[in-house]
Amino acid sequence: MNVIKKYPINNLGYNFIDSKYLPEGEDEYYLRNRQNKTGIKYRILSSSEEEILIRNGNNSDDWNKIFVSESFDPLLVKNCKFFGLVRIGKLEPYYLEFHNLRMAVGLYNSTIISCDLGDNVCIDNAHYLSHYIIGNEVMIANVNELATTDYSKFGSGILKEGESEHSRIWLEVRNENGGRRVIPFNGMLAGDAYLWSSHREDKELMSRFTELTQKTYDDKRGYYGTIGDRSVLKDCNIIKDVSIGSDAYLKGANKLKNLTINSDEKRSSQIGEGCELVNGIIGYGCRIFYGVKAVRFVTASHSQLKYGARLINSYLGNNSTISCCEVLNSLIFPAHEQHHNNSFLCASLIMGQSNMAAGATIGSNHNSRGADGEIIAGRGFWPGLCVSLKHNSRFASFTILAKADFPHELNISLPFSLVSNDVANDKLVLMPGYWFMYNMYALARNTWKYRDRDERTEKIQHIEFDFLAPDTINEMFEGLQLLSTLSPDENGNYYTSGFENSQRITEIVKVPRVIGLFKELINFFGITQLLQFAHKNNLDSFESLKKAIPTRIQRSEWMNVGGQLMKVQDVEKLKKQVKSGKISSWDQVHEFYRQAGNEYEKDKLIHAYTSLLELENITSRQFSRELFKDLVNRSVKTKMWMSEAIFESRAKDYENPFRQMVYNSPEEMKSVIGTLEDNRFIQDQLADSEAYQKLAAKLLRKLK
Repeated sequence: MNVIKKYPINNLGYNFIDSKYLPEGEDEYYLRNRQNKTGIKYRILSSSEEEILIRNGNNSDDWNKIFVSESFDPLLVKNCKFFGLVRIGKLEPYYLEFHNLRMAVGLYNSTIISCDLGDNVCIDNAHYLSHYIIGNEVMIANVNELATTDYSKFGSGILKEGESEHSRIWLEVRNENGGRRVIPFNGMLAGDAYLWSSHREDKELMSRFTELTQKTYDDKRGYYGTIGDRSVLKDCNIIKDVSIGSDAYLKGANKLKNLTINSDEKRSSQIGEGCELVNGIIGYGCRIFYGVKAVRFVTASHSQLKYGARLINSYLGNNSTISCCEVLNSLIFPAHEQHHNNSFLCASLIMGQSNMAAGATIGSNHNSRGADGEIIAGRGFWPGLCVSLKHNSRFASFTILAKADFPHELNISLPFSLVSNDVANDKLVLMPGYWFMYNMYALARNTWKYRDRDERTEKIQHIEFDFLAPDTINEMFEGLQLLSTLSPDENGNYYTSGFENSQRITEIVKVPRVIGLFKELINFFGITQLLQFAHKNNLDSFESLKKAIPTRIQRSEWMNVGGQLMKVQDVEKLKKQVKSGKISSWDQVHEFYRQAGNEYEKDKLIHAYTSLLELENITSRQFSRELFKDLVNRSVKTKMWMSEAIFESRAKDYENPFRQMVYNSPEEMKSVIGTLEDNRFIQDQLADSEAYQKLAAKLLRKLK
């Protein structure tokens, strides 16, 4: 039975905060008064203004509870019902226009309960507007319910006074059984979610993260919903317990409940038709439209959900797009693309620069006795068409999976690999270094496009987009160690085990070539970092270069923390400071990220130099001018074949007769897809190669 309670009508709009939750000496408006930052000076209505309001079809339970600014025009308020304390800014005879929506300034045909309204707002057909603080020049048209409860958390997972633990909102990322769950909060970064969802054995750290989150908010009841300046809300059904920033645009949403929608004049967020969003944090500059369903989620800044996407119990990193498909219980780092209705992602940690193809089923759980499987994929993960994977699986950076139903759990530790399921011969086939040999265009363009698309204005975490970086260099070292232990059979084939949870063999192809390739790439990475450092610091001799670079005995270990590469020792330092209380807020955690990011280029340089010495099996003292010159010349050749490979791998698309056959003539093909010469990315790469050659020659002359 529905329990419907009856109260006197003159109570409507009052007692927003239960008296037992009111601090001594405070009234129910004390938090509202703190929240209202408009600076508007309010006054009581004059008797003539009250008469005009009544004549225009307005009514109030108590006209003495209606306060207005000095420039208030009562003629611009018609057919409204007011309950409780309502404060109204100036109303002037203008109309506002946004995207062809034109509305007269004023309040019309609305029920307004205990709200503060800014200057020159346009509100028409707000059927139930309750407990909101609304900024200047806000436009609200045809909204059925726009209300706030006294216990609203606006999407965060905190608890208010009097609430029990079972009512807390969690994000059950990475694992369907909730064993890695985290508490969402406004401003949560991918690195925060990663650190919290990892290290679960460290109970003290987990407890401190919970404390940090609860401290971020006030547990007092009675905070009002807010709508920032110039935001536009039209044709929405239910908006409940939602905090909305400035310059947001909400149109045609079905249900928005318990949300924070971050938005400002430079990073406007939009929510469109048919969306149903519950228990979430929406970052700055986000786009969510066309039937999206999202529950218990965080979308970081400049990410997109569209075309019926379903996002549940998941964190979506910056500059990412999910369309059409279903994503559950996942933690996704920045720069993720997933566009197809028939792709599915579940219980996964995806470390960025990733792309899910049509038909990809990442995280099918039917091989497990319980909902406790996980998939971990390093950055650059690219499962091909109709790929099906099993929990638990793990993939090194820049793994591409050929179209297949992979029947067993996988542990692919070799980076830049093409992984294939050879059904006919019942074996798993790995080709490490595939990208460099056959698709350099796509690999290099991955770096270029994601760097180009990084729209973040507040770059707290330094995101690495280059495919050669400390994480991939370390993976190549591990790969070299493994590959060096393999011996060919009588037919020259290399077989091993440990990459798949099965009894069948794994074949690794092109092993000698891959060993040479990985060594060349490590050398290239090391020398390019040295040359960039010498150029940036205007060093004038080889000896000054060596003296300027701190040396380490051992190559450092690195972690991908939300897209930011951090030394393991720095992560351990961060954890220690959180547990000791030296770091006592998420803002301080974020400052730690920022400082680590400021040190990243230096740390990467040291790592590159150490890697170079390790590969050459020498000490810094043995690193001679002659070897340096040789390595620089080799790096020039590497850069040249990279740029040539970029051109050639794309040129194959133009030369393929099966691609040409859909065009009536070369001219038609040119008009449809353009020419290689017009490809801005290719031209940029060729120019970059030429510039590198000139820089190398210049520095070789200089660093004598």
